[in-house]
Amino acid sequence: MLSMLGLGAAGLLTAPHLQRGLEAFLGSAADKDPTGLTGLLPNGGGFRYYSVAASVPRKGPDTYRLTVDGLVDRPATYTLDALRALPQTRVVHDVQCVTGWRVPDTPFEGVRLSRLLDAAGVRSDAKAVRFTCFDGTYSESLTLQQARRADVMVALRMRDTPIEHAHGGPVRLYVAPMYFYKSAKWLSGISVTSDVRPGYWEERGYDVDAWVGRSNGRGDTPTV
Repeated sequence: MLSMLGLGAAGLLTAPHLQRGLEAFLGSAADKDPTGLTGLLPNGGGFRYYSVAASVPRKGPDTYRLTVDGLVDRPATYTLDALRALPQTRVVHDVQCVTGWRVPDTPFEGVRLSRLLDAAGVRSDAKAVRFTCFDGTYSESLTLQQARRADVMVALRMRDTPIEHAHGGPVRLYVAPMYFYKSAKWLSGISVTSDVRPGYWEERGYDVDAWVGRSNGRGDTPTV
């Protein structure tokens, strides 16, 4: 295994086809690594792979479902095709991980979260939104005001291609102005709640409000 990784890492510098092979290998490894070890390995696209679950099932058009429920008047379930049929928005923004790596000018496309919330009819006593994932482990939350921002979306495409499984596909949350742990991968549930419930990493000491440059002790320029 170590020799494979050594060859793949060299390919990042010398051969694009070896780079793509390493990305495929790491994407498979991320499904099985609950420790985050794969997050330490390089990736030609600038991203690092993280998973907090022992395994993550793969979902496609026939099996993927996204539910919207909680404090809403019209709960809904969306297929992948139904999400693709909705008006799409595009955001180009730096991706910033709290661990320090950054991928500049990364395009994401998908459905504004505010559109799904409006379609569901958010009740007056709602204050927040909780997100769950089909890895069975990860969760996140935003205030309702944060969730309604124009740069927060249910993302279907990244870098002008459908989001791959290793990057949280086929559907992930994307919260452009916050550190990337807020952009939950493998999104399966959106539940409107009466208060913010700390997500997976917040329960382990990360900031609930993860604005880039304004949280977790980093010095990046704030993006609001």
